[in-house]
This record gives sequence, structure tokens and C-alpha cells, in this order.
Amino acid sequence: MNISALQKARYAYNPKLPKILSGKIEDISVELGSPTESISNRSELRVIFKNTYGKPYVTFVKGKNGKLKRKLIVGVILSGGQAPGGHNVIAGLFDGLKKGHPESVLYGFRGGPSGLINNKTLILTSEIIDEYRNTGGFDIIGSGRTKIETPEQFASSLETVKKLNMDAVVVIGGDDSNTNAALLAEYFLANGSKTQVIGCPKTIDGDLKNDHIEASFGFDTACKTYSELIGNICRDTNSAKKYWHFIKLMGRAASHIALECAFQTQPNICLISEEVEAQGTSLEKIVEQICESIAKRAANGDNFGVVLIPEGLVEFVPEMKKMIEELNDAIAAEEKPFSEVTNLIDQMYWLSSRIPESSYIILQSLPPEIARQFLMDRDPHGNVQVSRIDTEKLVVGMVEKRLAEMKVGGHYSGVFSYQTHFFGYEGRCAIPSNFDADYCYSLGYSAFVLIASGLTGYISSVKNLTAGAENWIAGGVPLTMMMDIEHRHGARKPVIKKALVNLNGKPFKTFAAKRGIWAQQTCFLFPGAIQYYGPSEVCDQPTITLKLENEK
Repeated sequence: MNISALQKARYAYNPKLPKILSGKIEDISVELGSPTESISNRSELRVIFKNTYGKPYVTFVKGKNGKLKRKLIVGVILSGGQAPGGHNVIAGLFDGLKKGHPESVLYGFRGGPSGLINNKTLILTSEIIDEYRNTGGFDIIGSGRTKIETPEQFASSLETVKKLNMDAVVVIGGDDSNTNAALLAEYFLANGSKTQVIGCPKTIDGDLKNDHIEASFGFDTACKTYSELIGNICRDTNSAKKYWHFIKLMGRAASHIALECAFQTQPNICLISEEVEAQGTSLEKIVEQICESIAKRAANGDNFGVVLIPEGLVEFVPEMKKMIEELNDAIAAEEKPFSEVTNLIDQMYWLSSRIPESSYIILQSLPPEIARQFLMDRDPHGNVQVSRIDTEKLVVGMVEKRLAEMKVGGHYSGVFSYQTHFFGYEGRCAIPSNFDADYCYSLGYSAFVLIASGLTGYISSVKNLTAGAENWIAGGVPLTMMMDIEHRHGARKPVIKKALVNLNGKPFKTFAAKRGIWAQQTCFLFPGAIQYYGPSEVCDQPTITLKLENEK
């Protein structure tokens, strides 16, 4: 296999562990905290999770634990979209299992949850693991977005773990995947299976977190990767002084990536979807605010700048959100007839009698190529695929039109030229930062300790993340503690609640205090590429968001 010099060097990197996990394995004991409750809908969730609801927090402490030296058979699943560090979760799990007992076996389920359903496995050996340590991607066993939700799928999953005599399954994924993990843990217990289920918090969007899950893995690397690219663009526009760059960033349900990249690069404008929704800001008002910054900078002779836009923005703008919901409902109600209408003009005519006039007027006002994107194939939940909507192009088109009006009125005298970008896949499989390499390895190792200690229905937890790896606190959080109930596909279903940007939290307030200056002045920062070697303050730092959240 051909490998780069950096890849070879990353194979040799030894991830740092919390002190409690770096000593003798038999000296790691489990300390149980208080019983937990779900976020809300507690009585309903107690019924759904009869066997796993209300479990206590778990913290690993020094003490004797003979269970950790047992031979174990464990399976691991990579579920959902890729995130930097997934391979290190598997490596940490593998190393823990082998340190506990050299004859322990780790199966990788191929292609995500469908590998569990269909019993498609790969026995992971040290030779295989060593090829993927500290590398990006999920290619060691592949990933998938299959949801285990039908009785047949649950029964097939149970049959698989019985055939393999499996002690545990580890699900590495985001909020939906870990909801699946919680349901699997409950199902296995309810059906007399010995197989435990442990989750690991993955998502570059950063929306799987709480007081005990301080960060989802991959967020650090993705933000640093995007920020390098944004910083390069900031440097370019400050050199050429002739373009406004409109950059869409991943983050459908939450704006954590946009906020962190704003801290790292200090663009002129960064939109936060949660604020847009909270203030009921219309798309027209957003455009007006952007034009105001452009006009003020032009008055100073600065006809250039950078705007960051979260990919999910349109779902937070009130009138657009309403239109999307009504489109989703109309198309879902007559999915087959609509699928047979392929021409945009005919689709518009078909919708004219099926959605309210207010939403139809908005849809009609959109540029044809943008309108077409709102009508594309729905995702598995029946929702519009927001990542395929060129929100940055929609916004820039409206900005260009409004600036022309302002010029006629004498309120703008600048020159407006623009470029648009979407940074998404560029960050999902990057070589993990030292922080993510260490964090993911610790999450995998912690998952092993949870399994060996006989626990199920937990998500691996490593916190105190701003204190340096040696001082990290490892343990587990009950999955049901993170649960809520949502209405999906006409039924009430348990889900892990997404963590949105907290408008009352320190990170957002810090950003809000600075953005007025950034909007008018050129304050760009240029973070550069991820650093793997050098002093800890250069190589091992967590995100600025995490530092602000943990400031006393």
C-alpha cells in the first residue's frame, strides 16, 4: 500500500489517555453516581425503556476491578456520516480489549447498522488496526445510514449477536445512531440477551453534547480544516481587495461549526441560524444586514469581505421554514403523483393548489435553479435535503439585487463582486487533529471499560477536555438521560435531543460582542493548517468554543 510521509508518521503517534486509563487495567474501578432522568416526557420514556431507564452516571476511579481481565467478544459499528477520529475509537476499543485479555475478539460490522442486521463482519486484527491508527475516514469497515427500527430488523440483529456469541456491540454515531443504540440495548435486555450496547458520540456538526458529553468527536478537526480554508480566503480577499466571499458551512440543525470558524477567522459576517429563528428574522432582513456591512466597508474603500452561512439557515428563517414544512407535507401526501412530474413549470402548477398562497408566492419568487432544489428527492425522513440547496447563492443573489437598489437611491457607491463556496465534505475525513486523535482513542478505551464492567445502555464519556488529556475524566452517561420524544412519521418516537447554539451561553455572547467590529473593520485571522508536532499550546488545543464553555 502506498502511503504518504505524514500518514506513516501518524501511524506511529501514540494517543494520550486520561491518567485513570493509562495505568494497570485491573486498577480501573467504576463509581456509580445518582440515578438519572430524561430531558422531558419522563413517564412515556420509562415505559419505552423499562429495563434501561434511570441508570446512574458512571465515573472511572482507581480501585480493583477483576472484570476487566475477561475474554470478550465485541462488535463495532460505524453509523452515519464520516467524522475525523472514528478509526481511533476502534483502535482504543481494540487495544483495551487486548490489554484486558489477549484472546478477546473485535468484529467490525461492515457498512454500518446493516452489517449487524445481515451479519456482515470482519474480524479486526492488529495488522488491520495498525493500518488505520490516527487516520481520517471510516473506510476500515465502512459506514451506513440504515436505521434499525422494524421488528424484523431488531430480530435479525438479535440473531446475529447470538450466532457470534457477542458480549457487546459498540455503536459509533450521532444522535440518531445513539438513539438506535439505546433501543437496541433495551431490546436485547427485554429478550434475554447477554449482549450489551455502548454508544460513542460522533458528529462534526457538534450537536451531540450536554454537561457530560462536552464535545462530539470530529468537530475539532472539521472546524480546524474549514478554518484553514476560510483563513486562506480571508488572506486572498485582503490581498486582491475585490471580492466578497459567501461561504456555506456544514451544520443543518445547529450552527456550532459556523460559530467556531468565526472565532478562528473573524469574518465580516457570520449568520447563526438559532438567532435568526429566535428573533424571527426574515430573509429580507438578513440581506439588509449584510448589505449594511458591505456599504459601510465600501465607504472606507473596502470592497471585499467574507460571509459565513450555516447550511441549515433556510430552515430557521420563519417564512422559509413554513414553506418547507408545507412543501414536505404536500409532497409526502401524494409522493407518487409528484414524482411523475419532472418539469419545474409543471411541478409549480401541481403545487399551486396544494400549498397555501403565501408559501407558493415565496417559491415562485426564487430563482428557478434554487426553486428546483427545494423540490428535489426527499431524505429518508421525508424532508427537503438542505445540503443540496445553494443557500449561499440564494443570499448573494438577493444581496446583489438589493445593492443595485441602494446604488440608485444613493445609499451605496461601492463595487460588488462575489465568489461562493460550500465547505462540507472537505472536513469529514481529514486526518484527525491531536485533540481528536486523543479524544477518540480515549472514547474507545472507555467503551471497553464500560463493556468489561458489565454495563449497557451507556454512551462513552470523556470530559474536562480543556485540562489536558492526563486530567480528562472518563466514564459513561446513560443514553436515556439524553432522550426526548418527537413526532416523526405520524408517531411519537424517542430521540436524543440535538444541542443547538445556546444564545445565552458564553460562546455566543462573546461572538455577539465582537461581530459589530468585524462587520466594518478588516480583522481577519489566519489559523493555517492543523499542526501535529510542536508545543502543546500549538498542537493539542481544543476548540475556542469548548474553552469558552469551560471557563469558570
